[in-house]
Amino acid sequence: MTNFASTSLPQNRVPDVTVEFWLIKLMAVTMGETAADYLAVNLGWGLTATSVLMSAVLVIALGFQFAQKRYVPSFYWTAVVLISVVGTLVTHNLVDNFGVALETTAIGFTLALAATFAVWYAVEKTLSIHSIFTARREAFYWLAILFTFALGTAVGDLVAEVFALGYLTTGILFGAIIAAIAAAYYAFKIDAILAFWLAYIFTRPLGASFGDLLSQPVEYGGLGFGTIITSFLFLLVIVVLVAYLTVTQAPRTTGLSGEQQG
Repeated sequence: MTNFASTSLPQNRVPDVTVEFWLIKLMAVTMGETAADYLAVNLGWGLTATSVLMSAVLVIALGFQFAQKRYVPSFYWTAVVLISVVGTLVTHNLVDNFGVALETTAIGFTLALAATFAVWYAVEKTLSIHSIFTARREAFYWLAILFTFALGTAVGDLVAEVFALGYLTTGILFGAIIAAIAAAYYAFKIDAILAFWLAYIFTRPLGASFGDLLSQPVEYGGLGFGTIITSFLFLLVIVVLVAYLTVTQAPRTTGLSGEQQG
């Protein structure tokens, strides 16, 4: 008799944390910054129209992502790129359209993210990214990601612009913070979930800083490549990496062992 037990296990809907994961994530957050600027400023759509349009596209992309019931690289990373753009726009709207200070925005999104994690854990008894196999857990996951992008945008702009450290210095600073988190994880064995989410938050201002460094005019502290070229280059890298993952990665199932991974 055929044993169907292995095929009936639920499949994790998000990717394993690999080198490719962090590379695409970094490309996505960088593109999120430059693409948001390109649509709102260079194309002249404005923050409000751009935010409405991109939020609608994000909702559609998340609809396709939730419908998969497993990790499919093309759908997952499309949602990440779009949520990166929308998270950037949320922060820019609060600051530019509503006059909310970056300090206040950063504190507000920190509290929102902490509340998301608190409710997520209270409901699911885990924050593990290795066991996202229900719609409810996936909803918490994407909400947390949205807040990490919005928070990272606020913190990056705060350090680079308000604290006047500039894009390059800000990028180096957040790169050093991520390196410290990695060292704490590998050398001192800090909690894997904590290390993951801290690194996830800080890759946003890291990517945004280098995105601004490449795209902004020289007189504003950038290298002057512009948002079009910068966005296209990072999008090209993302497409190549996602295509590679689509070809090479097989679906993964998640049972109790997935919970134990943290």
